[in-house]
Amino acid sequence: MQITDDLNRLLDIVPDEIRQPLEQHPQRNNLIEIVMDLGRQPEARFPSLAEPLSQTPVSKAHLNYCIERVGHFGGDNRAGIEQTLHRISALRNRSGEIIGLTLRVGRAVFGTIGIIRDLVETGQSILMLGRPGVGKTTALREIARVLADDLEKRVVIIDTSNEIAGDGDIPHPAIGRARRMQVSRPELQHQVMIEAVENHMPEVIVIDEIGTELEALAARTIAERGVQLVGTAHGNRIENLMKNPTLADLIGGIQAVTLGDDEARRRGSQKTVLERKAPPTFEIAIEMLERERWVIHERVADAIDTLLRGREPHQQIRSVSETGEIIIERESAAPPARFPGMAASSGPAAVSAIRPVTPISGWRSAGKMVPMPAPSENFAAKSAPVSETRYFEQLLEESLSVDPGPKPGRFSQNVGPNGEDLPLHVYPYGIARHQLEQVISTLNLPVLLTKDIESADVVLALRSNVRNQSKLRHLAKTRQVPLHTIKAGTIPHVARALRRLLDMDDPGTPEVADLALFARSGSSDELEALEETRLAVEQIVIPKGQPVELLPRSPNVRKMQHELVEHYHLKSHSFGEEPNRRLRIYPA
Repeated sequence: MQITDDLNRLLDIVPDEIRQPLEQHPQRNNLIEIVMDLGRQPEARFPSLAEPLSQTPVSKAHLNYCIERVGHFGGDNRAGIEQTLHRISALRNRSGEIIGLTLRVGRAVFGTIGIIRDLVETGQSILMLGRPGVGKTTALREIARVLADDLEKRVVIIDTSNEIAGDGDIPHPAIGRARRMQVSRPELQHQVMIEAVENHMPEVIVIDEIGTELEALAARTIAERGVQLVGTAHGNRIENLMKNPTLADLIGGIQAVTLGDDEARRRGSQKTVLERKAPPTFEIAIEMLERERWVIHERVADAIDTLLRGREPHQQIRSVSETGEIIIERESAAPPARFPGMAASSGPAAVSAIRPVTPISGWRSAGKMVPMPAPSENFAAKSAPVSETRYFEQLLEESLSVDPGPKPGRFSQNVGPNGEDLPLHVYPYGIARHQLEQVISTLNLPVLLTKDIESADVVLALRSNVRNQSKLRHLAKTRQVPLHTIKAGTIPHVARALRRLLDMDDPGTPEVADLALFARSGSSDELEALEETRLAVEQIVIPKGQPVELLPRSPNVRKMQHELVEHYHLKSHSFGEEPNRRLRIYPA
């Protein structure tokens, strides 16, 4: 990278006693800003520390010395030095007098956008987000130069505070052949944006700090005219824009939608949900977490839809190594680790290196699990990168041949989650005893069933039965035995209840399904059908948010598949005519 900062020209406008300590300072090249507040010591700020520059407090004479040597302060209380990128911002008192200055060092960094150059060349509109000081304006300046000089496009910069191309009528060389339009007052920025399109026939418009509703509307108007937009907005992450009603239109806008009863039941959600209102103004969003570590949302529409469903979106993480090599990783919601060679994630998302895209083959190519394109995505699924690679068929074969081995014991000290002795004595009420015994045996749980409520540690009952049995509630209360209810007596509900009683489960997350719990006879056909269902849920429905159709199965097997889908808190329906009747699984 090549860095140009013209630091001497900034130091020339400050008094000698402030300039001299900086001229020989070892961190001079990393200086971020100089702060001069009336009655306080002047201060130099670097990336990791701040140092006083003088023991003498700043006086009005010091401030006037600087003010006389800079340009005019505009309506945004900013000024500059001609043909430099430095920015001088003023603090004023209630009567309008300047009582403080922030002298920000402006640097042109050539080569800073190598990390996203491929995205810039696509011609899609790009929105950059990040905290102050992370380098948004520096990246914006370099993008304008690359588009104008290297890609030979007609680029117009809307430079509201003269921060991108510097102060004065002649723009800084850092923007290359790009043209710069100045804005007389910040509140007129949206008008200048429209004027640029109408009068100067640009192919690209670069805009810094979109911050008002009028500017967001102007950006949408420009994008709809076929002009590429590159801009920054106030917000650290894309979620910040979703919560900002002023700028939400940049990512398509958010609206409340009332669903019909059938649709709400299918989704398993409330009747009123939040959905994206329109296509986003910017197709690509970049979160600048650090100067050389950026999160890329290549399809903003998909990212917003995923976030509104309460899931983590798929995103790229790009960074620059110490040797200057660009590292691209992908962060996505990962299924529970079950197969050999698949590492479990320690949080809601796992990071893995991007694999080369390969054609679909094996299980999916045979038509055995077909994700259905969502109609609202305008056939985006056809152009989306292939994520189910040919290792999918191997997953099925490996998972069917995995020997689960002994289940890890969490109760080696024979003490339960509440201090009670194990095994846990459970008094079942209204629940089939053979189902309880099957769950206990299959999961190897430290649980014993008892017919005597006096010796029970807990009562496990059907919720519908407890409502009509005041005597049971009274007995449990007088004997101080906890009463735990479940909605239904199916094997998934029973297994989940016992795991929670033993503190083996996070109530909000379905555990990795043990297929033996759902199979009736344990035949290879049943296990294969259940494994097909589990793979569809964990590999496609949950991470991709796409509905999936399974193979045609017999009624008994479909019933087992329905129970397994319910275990993941998802909805499924059977459709088609026998013998081709099959399951369709829907995302949450």
